[in-house]
Amino acid sequence: MSKSSSQDWRQGLSQAEVSERMHAGLSNVAVKPPSKTTRQIISSNVFTYFNFVFIAIAIILISVRSFRDLTFLPVIVANTLIGIFQEIRAKVVLDHLLILNAPTARVVRDGELKKIDAEALVKDDIVLFRAGDQIVADAVVLDGEISANEALLTGEADEIRKTKGSELLSGSFVVSGTIYAKLTKVGKESYINQLTLEAKKSKTKEQSEIIRSLNTIVKIAGVVIIPIGAILFCQSFFINHLDTKSSVQSMAASIIGMIPEGLFLLASVSLAISAMRLGQKMVLLHDMKSIETLARVDTLCVDKTGTITSTDMKVKGFDILDSHYGKDELFGLLSDFAYAQDADNITMSAVKAFFNRPSGDKILKTQAFSSEFKYSGAELKSGNYILGAPEFVLRDELKTFKKQIEVHSKKGERVLVFGKYSGKLDGKALKDKVEAISLILLENPVRENAVETFKYFAEQGVDIKVISGDNPLTVSEVAKSANIMGAENYIDASTLKTKEAIASALRSYTVFGRVTPDQKRSFVKCLQKDGHVVAMTGDGVNDVLALRDADCSVAMASGSDAAAQAAQLVLLDSDFSRMPEIVGEGRRVVNNLERSGSLFLVKNVFSLITSILVICLSVRYPLKPSQVSLISIFTIGIPGFLLSQMPNRDLIRGNFVENILKKAIPGGLADVFMIACAVVAGSLFGLSSEDTSTYATLLIAVVGFLYIYSIIKPLNNYKTFTLFGCMAGLVLCTAFLPTLFSMSRMHWKAWLIFIGLAFVAYWALKLTTLATSKVWDFIRDVHNNRIQKKRA
Repeated sequence: MSKSSSQDWRQGLSQAEVSERMHAGLSNVAVKPPSKTTRQIISSNVFTYFNFVFIAIAIILISVRSFRDLTFLPVIVANTLIGIFQEIRAKVVLDHLLILNAPTARVVRDGELKKIDAEALVKDDIVLFRAGDQIVADAVVLDGEISANEALLTGEADEIRKTKGSELLSGSFVVSGTIYAKLTKVGKESYINQLTLEAKKSKTKEQSEIIRSLNTIVKIAGVVIIPIGAILFCQSFFINHLDTKSSVQSMAASIIGMIPEGLFLLASVSLAISAMRLGQKMVLLHDMKSIETLARVDTLCVDKTGTITSTDMKVKGFDILDSHYGKDELFGLLSDFAYAQDADNITMSAVKAFFNRPSGDKILKTQAFSSEFKYSGAELKSGNYILGAPEFVLRDELKTFKKQIEVHSKKGERVLVFGKYSGKLDGKALKDKVEAISLILLENPVRENAVETFKYFAEQGVDIKVISGDNPLTVSEVAKSANIMGAENYIDASTLKTKEAIASALRSYTVFGRVTPDQKRSFVKCLQKDGHVVAMTGDGVNDVLALRDADCSVAMASGSDAAAQAAQLVLLDSDFSRMPEIVGEGRRVVNNLERSGSLFLVKNVFSLITSILVICLSVRYPLKPSQVSLISIFTIGIPGFLLSQMPNRDLIRGNFVENILKKAIPGGLADVFMIACAVVAGSLFGLSSEDTSTYATLLIAVVGFLYIYSIIKPLNNYKTFTLFGCMAGLVLCTAFLPTLFSMSRMHWKAWLIFIGLAFVAYWALKLTTLATSKVWDFIRDVHNNRIQKKRA
């Protein structure tokens, strides 16, 4: 199936040959990322461990004809349906965005250059690759020369020269240059997809900290409920000599109370809804956990171009340094140089657009831009010429032109040096003399919303590090115009030779100029080593390695394909002003899940401790399954979901599990205390078990509403509606559906006890909160002291 002649590659494949290869399964359909199908979403929501437990409890309750205790079933069905609906809805939005952001390729077919989806490529296609492109399938170079980076595959960050006959590995990316290459291995056969298949065999999908934490809680609960439920049934039936129906009711009430059935669902749905919300704002998430991670970020590393400034770069003018050249003559020479170069980055595009009248000097060789050595070159008939950063081009001669360069840099202009090189162009560091001919002056306008965006991050306590390959003074001036705090503190990164020097500079400076791609990675790693949660934004091919290493990475869709594929989040409209919305969405999810998650754990803490006490004291479990369901609906389920959707941009502090446990334990202990008081009072005043369980249920509800108030104050209209709406719902269900929820018409003695204990509930919650805080602080101090002793 390969082309018979090496001379006809410029023609490419014909449509008939493409169709033939498609039929043979030789298309470049990639191994799909581990996203769920609709069927898998339904299956994962329906066939859960706890759903099986609930079904088993339902079957047992039906077998003893305790039908009114099945009130938990509609809640479980509703939870499952909500989870399915929201996940499918989010999937539809994200799948649509993935199509919009799917990698494309420039392919030669029937003698024409076309731009198509990467998955529509077939084996033997001739593809044009330029700087910034990711190699989408294994290939061999037919014409041209590039510098390729295979660090995403090999871990080595060196740029590798690829010429005619060189092999290209899918997953690598083009740093500079242009080539035509023939695809040799596509789809599942390509190198990157083979790695993906191997990774799928050995690794599970990485999850967010929240989901991992909730999984741990759910596993513990799943292990505990079975033995406790069995012991409670045996105790009720064999020791307390209750009938089968009452024994089953006690066991079911205990197990239902200990199952955090809505907690995991709430987290999954909240993350899915956030992904969908961001999707509607043209933000694509490659990785769901990035919402949570970005919310915890305390250091944001940004590039100048495409982040602070727009991607529209233009040449402002040029200064003549060598008086031997007239203005028109120099303009023609610069136009010849520009004509020899490919417009494979925004700088060269701007240069080519401005210097557009070539004199016709013969082009003998082209040297593509090197991000490592900061220059590009061309061998013309009249000599070797280079264009690049002053520090890298002029080197020891920089001091001669330093004042002139600084005049422009202080205006925020980017300065390039054009000169004649006495050595050979080899793409490596310049060693021979450069005769400076001209300064080329470029500018990027500051983004319209840049000042407002960086003001937001300053208010949120997020430290900004501006990391750029440009002159540090230029970058500093641009950062000042965006009102970035500390923008006056700048340093030339080329002077930072060790990791220790980089780490020290990161603590002192805000702006870093002349940064190499490898240094960007070092910056990210040093910040992480200092305990920072680091987000990295970028759009260029030289940002890819740092994007991969950052805790959270954000790319602009208008940038290179390699950067967009490497990042966790992609701004599809390339609008950096979206960042506050993304951070706010992440903080809303995490903070609200901490608050709502603690509601669920209150019930679990209460049920676990109560069950253990019932077993130890050999007494009857005080609540019935339908009463637990009533409490769960109005003090946990409904308020938990409504509160999880509130705006919340507070800074995230501490560990997720620690935070929700610290909040939940006081509520659980207060419930236990109140239920104990209810049982003792009922026994002292000779009340029936129905009266006792009814006012005990109402007391737990009182504690629940007091607890909700304690975690949502101060009130606003939304919070007030949520709190009083849930209270009204519970009152109405108690008044009009008493039989359904096993709520009896209480004796006047029961009402008096309830009213008296309701006042006690406030103080019980207050005291348990204070006691828990003291114990928690003591444990934390002991733990910190142990750590300090170990370090000493």
